[in-house]
Amino acid sequence: MTKEAVRATGASRGRARALPSAKLVQLAEGQLDWVLAACSRVMRPLVRLAVRMGVKHAQLDELLRSLLVEEAQRTWREKGTEANLSQISLTTGLNRKVVTSIVRETMEHLPYSEMSAPAKTVTLWLRMCTDDPSRRRLPINAVARGPSFEAVARKASRGNVHHRAVLDELVRLGMVTESEDGFAELDADGFVPAQDMRSMLAFLGDNARDHLLAAVSNTLGGQPAFLERSVFAKGIALDDCERIHQFARTRWNALHHELTQQLTDAFTEAPKSASARMRIGIYAYFEQGPAPASEAAADASAPPKERRP
Repeated sequence: MTKEAVRATGASRGRARALPSAKLVQLAEGQLDWVLAACSRVMRPLVRLAVRMGVKHAQLDELLRSLLVEEAQRTWREKGTEANLSQISLTTGLNRKVVTSIVRETMEHLPYSEMSAPAKTVTLWLRMCTDDPSRRRLPINAVARGPSFEAVARKASRGNVHHRAVLDELVRLGMVTESEDGFAELDADGFVPAQDMRSMLAFLGDNARDHLLAAVSNTLGGQPAFLERSVFAKGIALDDCERIHQFARTRWNALHHELTQQLTDAFTEAPKSASARMRIGIYAYFEQGPAPASEAAADASAPPKERRP
């Protein structure tokens, strides 16, 4: 950040008054520190994932540069301008040579979770089970009366994916059991493909992205403000954390079905030109923290216990 003199005007006896440049620089640098601190908190879980999965600094650095360029382009477009290389370079702090090498078509390596035919099939199937729990077990092929997996998959994918391919994928993911008598049974309470790392990473990216986009929009003063709330407690028992966690899961299951119905109705009634997208989520996280200071001090002052073989 350059420490050039920056002037601010204000009403003071009818004349413009300059705010000392050193003070403005201090305020700007303080805000920069706040932004970096927030980015550090957000990025830490992603860095943890990257380290565990063997991602190296050079790969993260290349990714960050590409994202900087893409977001700089987006920012200029929002102002009605298609940014040139010099503008992108000034906005990101990257030199023109690096920007030139990045400005190209970006390839996505993960599927979009909301586009998945298996995900849509499970969602529709779960809605049916809410009305009639016996529908967790369905005949695979269409029958004269009653629902079938074939009908559910066809409706969910709008006939674009064969029901056999959808069933094979759900069986592979461990979410559906196929029996020898021609029935399929739903074993999951939501589309969570835990046995498929690629799909799980896609969900991580999609869900965390939209959660953060809502928070960032609210922070930058976007209107209307998005729903983005949480509750927090510190100094409670780990058993209570798990109990409250299960309580939240139960409440979410009920709300999930209601929201799915609302979104389905909106999608059905929407005109063909409609292009808006929406994601609604809930999360919970807990961990064992350090002992309170008083307990730590007591432990430190206590005489060592005799060890017995």
